[in-house]
Amino acid sequence: MKNIIPRVAAIHDISGFGRASLTVIMPILSNMGIQVCPMPTAVLSTHTGGFEGFKFIDLTDHLTDYMNHWKSLSLQFDSIYSGFLGSERQIEIVRQFIHDFKAENQLVVVDPVMGDDGKLYQTINDAMIDGMKELVADADMITPNITEAAYLLDREVPEDISDAAIKDWLKALASMGPQYTVITSVPNVEKGKRTATVAYNSKDERFWKVSCDYIPALYPGTGDMYTSVLLGSLIQGDSLPIALDRAQHFVSLAIRATFGFEIPHREGVLLERVLDSLKAPVTSTSYELM
Repeated sequence: MKNIIPRVAAIHDISGFGRASLTVIMPILSNMGIQVCPMPTAVLSTHTGGFEGFKFIDLTDHLTDYMNHWKSLSLQFDSIYSGFLGSERQIEIVRQFIHDFKAENQLVVVDPVMGDDGKLYQTINDAMIDGMKELVADADMITPNITEAAYLLDREVPEDISDAAIKDWLKALASMGPQYTVITSVPNVEKGKRTATVAYNSKDERFWKVSCDYIPALYPGTGDMYTSVLLGSLIQGDSLPIALDRAQHFVSLAIRATFGFEIPHREGVLLERVLDSLKAPVTSTSYELM
C-alpha cells in the first residue's frame, strides 16, 4: 500500500547540540511534508567538529534488532537515506537494510561522508573507503563532496578542475552504480571565489551545474542540509536541476542568514530562521546545462 505521506528511512547519527545530521535532516524533510523515520547509528552529546569531551554512544550492536523490528512491521519506505557511518560493520548493516527494504519506485540515497577540504575524517580508514565504494553501488543517488569523490575514485583532490574533467569524474562515479551522481564543493578558481555543485543523470546522459559565491565560513551540517533538501525536492516531484537549485539556494541562504552574527561556527547555521523558505514556490533558477 502506498504511503499517504512520503516516508524516508534516515540512517544517520544524532547529536544533542550543534545543528548536524538528524537534528537538521528531520526538520527539513518534515517541513517538506515528508515523514522521517530515524535509524540512529550513534548518539552524541555534540557533533565532533570543534567540541572537546563529547559523549559518544555507539549503537552498532543494536542496529540489526532495530531493523528486524521494522521488518516485522512490514514498513515500506519511499526513500532510504544514509549518511555518516562509524565503521565497516555499519556499512554492511546499511547494505543489508537496502536489500531488505528495497521497493519499486524507491529512491536510495547515499551521502558517502568521509572527509572534506582535502582530508579524511579521523574515523575513516582504507577499509571504510572500500566499504563505501560497495555501498554507493547500491544507491540510486550519491552526494559526495569533491574530497569524497576523489577518494571514491582513487584520485587526487584538485585545487581547480575543468568542466571536461568533472564530467569524467561524474561518469566514473555513475559507472559504480548510481543513476544520479552529485558532487558538491567543486572549486572554480577561474571565476574567482566561486564554488559549484555538479550532477549527472546517467539515464538521459545530461550534466548540470549550479554555482554560487564562496562565503569564508565553514559550518557543520550544511552537507546534511543540502542532501536533505535535494532528496525532499525529488520526492516532491521536482526535476533534478530544480532540486539541485533549491538545495543550493537553501544552504546559501542559511549560511548568509548566519554569517552576520557573532556566534561560534561549530554551532551550525541558524536553520530555524530559514526553514519556512522551503515552502516558497520556485520563482527563479540558476542551474546550467553543462
